[in-house]
Amino acid sequence: MDGKIWLLTRSLQLTSFQAYKLRVTHLYQLKQHSILVSVGQDEHGINPLVKVWNLEKRDSGNPLCTRIFPAIPGNKPTEVSCLSVHENLNFMAIGFTDGSVVLTKGDITRDRHSKTLTLHEGTSPITGLAFRQAAKVTHLFVSTLEKVHCYTLSIKEYPKVELDTHGCALRCSSLADPSQDSQFIVAGDECVYLYQPDERGPCFAFDGNKLLAHWHRGYLFLLIRDAKSPNKPEFSSRESSPSDKQLLTIYDLDNKFIAYTASFDDVIDVVAEWGSFYILTRDGKMFVLQEKDTQTKLEMLFKKNLFVMAINLAKSQHLDSDGLSEIFRQYGDHLYLKGDHDGAIQQYIRTIGKLEPSYVIRKFLDAQRIHNLTAYLQALHRQSLANADHTTLLLNCYTKLKDSSKLEEFIKSSESEVHFDVEIAIKVLRQAGYHSHAVFLAEKHTHHEWYLKIQLEDLKNYQEGLRYIGRLPFEQAESNMKRYGKTLMHHVPEGTTLLLKGLCTNYQPSGDSAERESLGRGRANKANSEEFIPIFANNPRELKAFLEHMIEVDPRSPQGVYDTLLELRLQDWAHEQDPARKKVLQGEAVSLLRSDNTVFDKALVLCQMHNFKEGVLYLYEKGKLYQQIMHYHMQNEEYGKVVEACKRYGEQEGCLWEQALGYFARKEEDCKAYISEVLHHIDQNNLMPPLLVVQTLAHNSTATLSVIKDYLINKLQRESQQIEDDERKIHQYREETGHLRSEIQELKSSAKIFQKTKCNMCNSPLELPSVHFLCSHSFHQHCFESYAESEAECPTCTPENRKVMDMLRAQDQKRDLHEHFNKQLRSSNDGFSVVADYFGRGVFNKLTLVTDPPGSKAVGSLEVNLQRDHLIQTKRNS
Repeated sequence: MDGKIWLLTRSLQLTSFQAYKLRVTHLYQLKQHSILVSVGQDEHGINPLVKVWNLEKRDSGNPLCTRIFPAIPGNKPTEVSCLSVHENLNFMAIGFTDGSVVLTKGDITRDRHSKTLTLHEGTSPITGLAFRQAAKVTHLFVSTLEKVHCYTLSIKEYPKVELDTHGCALRCSSLADPSQDSQFIVAGDECVYLYQPDERGPCFAFDGNKLLAHWHRGYLFLLIRDAKSPNKPEFSSRESSPSDKQLLTIYDLDNKFIAYTASFDDVIDVVAEWGSFYILTRDGKMFVLQEKDTQTKLEMLFKKNLFVMAINLAKSQHLDSDGLSEIFRQYGDHLYLKGDHDGAIQQYIRTIGKLEPSYVIRKFLDAQRIHNLTAYLQALHRQSLANADHTTLLLNCYTKLKDSSKLEEFIKSSESEVHFDVEIAIKVLRQAGYHSHAVFLAEKHTHHEWYLKIQLEDLKNYQEGLRYIGRLPFEQAESNMKRYGKTLMHHVPEGTTLLLKGLCTNYQPSGDSAERESLGRGRANKANSEEFIPIFANNPRELKAFLEHMIEVDPRSPQGVYDTLLELRLQDWAHEQDPARKKVLQGEAVSLLRSDNTVFDKALVLCQMHNFKEGVLYLYEKGKLYQQIMHYHMQNEEYGKVVEACKRYGEQEGCLWEQALGYFARKEEDCKAYISEVLHHIDQNNLMPPLLVVQTLAHNSTATLSVIKDYLINKLQRESQQIEDDERKIHQYREETGHLRSEIQELKSSAKIFQKTKCNMCNSPLELPSVHFLCSHSFHQHCFESYAESEAECPTCTPENRKVMDMLRAQDQKRDLHEHFNKQLRSSNDGFSVVADYFGRGVFNKLTLVTDPPGSKAVGSLEVNLQRDHLIQTKRNS
């Protein structure tokens, strides 16, 4: 009542300054500015003044008063009932007891930048004012004892909305924070109402005579007169007797619980500052309420098993997900101990992603709680946090519960809703006997191997398995045919053979046409037919059809295809009894051999195994195994064939006649005719020495001298004739050699007289200048120069000399060809003739062909002597 305003610091130190001469009735401290607005009186009577103080600026040690103006609605003085200031300092509203509201618009700290107008008029006293700012829209809530209004100040006409037909007492209204959408709170005697700018919102049934309503940080403060205290008028003096008891209750409207309640004596006001709440009582005391931290609040709620409230509180306090998960776990544990397993599993589901699933699973492994475990595992899969073990467990739960509908719903979910390991699911369903479900899952998710494994191994549905393989892409169809081909061939031989034919030629999946067309435009898909031969192990008829198809469509098929087909044809030939049919099969086998696509060694072994004579002989001939052909006839004692083989192949391999003679010589039966024919060929071609022939036939007891009589006589006659011819040639060569030596000696030792009168070139009379050679040929000089290739050689003798020299050079080059000589010596039947031939070439000579008498100087070869000793004589003119 002394007109002072008291200021309290955080350290609870009090200071004051004189604001009015008489008294201060209202104060309003802005939250975001150091601006204080007060209403008081400097004079007696009804003359309220409004003063605006800047607490940061000083005037003579006191806060600076920036503005003073009278608070009078119109011209009639009346008491101020309430006061409110907008945080942006552009609006200030003053309520009066006569029902008027004066609005100051503009800068409230200065007179010149603001204007004042009467916004509201009525008969009921104003009990509460509150500004609400939402984006760029500003509203002013006005409450009286009878009504609640809302003005829109961002529109020039300031439109008004009547929100309710009952109001509240003085100080029983407040504005909530954004957590409650900045609603206007009005505390009536029966309920607490919340208002939006255009309508009434929710209400809370808080009974009692309300003395004060205040909102701060999500809490609603209500000061209620104790029911034992006598009632007072709603708009009377706030003074109360010392016996008044008042109940202060703090509500958490979001979480719907009472945070605090206590009884006080005559509370003046409740102030929220510095994170605490200060309660001022009329007896000069101040109580401080400090809010507990979130963890302490939660622990208190846990002790009281108020888990739902704890969850709501944690959410409102924006507790992290780990903290919320821990609350859900404790709540679940609490419900589990109480036996509420359904409720517990719902709480455990909310811990997914934070709590280890095994913690929950262990609790519900009992068969009686399997449906709860199923619900938890379903949620685990929906959040894609399940592993293979969880999928296995869930499917086992379905199978134990016999819940086919849930099982189908689980496995038939769309691709985007699959939250499990499909392969694990297929394994579990297969083990549990749910083959149809496992097949569906494998086909839907293209697990081809599992689909075929179930169809072929479990369901024995071979036709369907074969159809499915035919729809697969080439690589997968090929691999699965290699795996299941034997099984399919055993049960569906025709269909399997048909599929393999397509797979090894130009495979086209039997799916939709678009897929076939796209594959057709790409590269041709063709498997290696040789790799599928083992599939036909027990189906030779289908194998033969498959192989014949392959060589027909692809003549360049692998050799293994031809070898196997040859074996099959030989088997059919060997077992066939009908001669006509056997001849046809023989022709087929031989034609296959002539195709040159089989492996020689394998084909030969197959023909020998089946005693296929035509094939064996063809392969021997193809491989140039002529001795094998003759030995084959020898083994079969086909004497005529032996002689025929010698005639046919004797030129390629001369030893055949010798072997044939030895073969017939070892036979005890009469083979004189064959021996005579063999001896005839040996004699004609001089293939064996006579002594070796005699020694060979000495082993045959049936062969007499008459068999070889003609052979020996012919042999001796030819050799005698050969001896005579050789002696005659020797005599001739000796005479020629002696003549040549004498001629050489004469050229060396005697003068040569040239008596030629004609030119050997043009056959004209010889004239000077002329050229003469020791060979007695003479030429005109101009003829010699025109036709001679060299000045040192006679043009007439040059061709013959060159032939001789070429022969000598050739013999000289072959003189050192030892390897060729040895090879020819080993392969020849007459080694002596080979040695004689080489001896004649000078292989064994180490001296020159022409030598001087002993003691004289050695000379060169004949060619060098002829070149050095030629004489050119030019006749002089007389």
